[in-house]
Amino acid sequence: MNSPTTATSPAPLGAATLRAAPLLLALLLLAVFPAFGAKFYVDLAVKIMILAIFALSLELLVGQTGLVSFGHAAFFGIAAYVAALLTPKSEAASLWIVLPAAVGAAAAYALAVGALSLRTRGVYFIMITLAFAQMAYYVFHDTPIGGGSDGIYLYFRPDASIAGLRPFDLDAGHTFYYAVLACLVGTFGVLAIMLRSRYGHALAGIRVNEQRMRAAGFPTYAYKLGAFVLAAAFAGLAGFLHALKDGYVNPEILSWHQSGAVLLMVILGGIGSLRGAILGAFAFTMLQELFQWQAIFGSFAKHWQLMLGLTIIGFVAAMPRGLIGLADRLARRH
Repeated sequence: MNSPTTATSPAPLGAATLRAAPLLLALLLLAVFPAFGAKFYVDLAVKIMILAIFALSLELLVGQTGLVSFGHAAFFGIAAYVAALLTPKSEAASLWIVLPAAVGAAAAYALAVGALSLRTRGVYFIMITLAFAQMAYYVFHDTPIGGGSDGIYLYFRPDASIAGLRPFDLDAGHTFYYAVLACLVGTFGVLAIMLRSRYGHALAGIRVNEQRMRAAGFPTYAYKLGAFVLAAAFAGLAGFLHALKDGYVNPEILSWHQSGAVLLMVILGGIGSLRGAILGAFAFTMLQELFQWQAIFGSFAKHWQLMLGLTIIGFVAAMPRGLIGLADRLARRH
């Protein structure tokens, strides 16, 4: 007598697959969004993607290396100003000159700042990075180099021509949207690969116990300085894209408010996760837009900072690991 056959259920998805599926779905949605999204929402998506790159750059410091910087906006703003200053008022500059110059300026300033500030730790490191950021802020705010408090305009987006050939035009259609999306994917990919490398594992060890890593023979100062400069370079990339998006820069993008905002994005999303940084940038921006919506909140919308602050406090109290911790719990339960 033959034994009855029993149906076997498919093997459960691995943790890596569960983590990758939402990212791939979000990437697909972003890729097709310009086809059906209104201009306002497409512009909002560009803003969120730029802030996500900015948040990813700070996540490398805060979540992966254990360095809490309160002056990260300096690198964002310096790159934006370099992009605007190198673009003439009468014609477009070359993308292949302006982009490396903007990112390189942010990285160069970070090299000088990091070489000094990384000799301290804890609250002293936080205050020194804030001091250097405020120095950069006042250079652009109180001198004519960047138009003072009024800022300066960027009238033309850079030209991508190479030897007379133009592979793409940032002003044509949704080209700029997809350029920002490519930068976001590239930033996430580079950081994800780096954090799985020996260097990334060393940064994780420094975050947990720097003294033990030093005793094991790792040059922790050089490792931290490298992470600091790399994070500034990605922040510079975000600042460059911000300048191209708005066509205008002013000193406020270097202020401590901006540094605090990107730190809140990382905390809201979940410290220690690249996916959390992206999720935090999305949530923070959408909360800002929601609380400024006068159709819902009426005249109280002018107090949107108060509502945003209380909401973030509530989120952090209820979800110590941030939004990504909640998402992971729901995925495991499902």
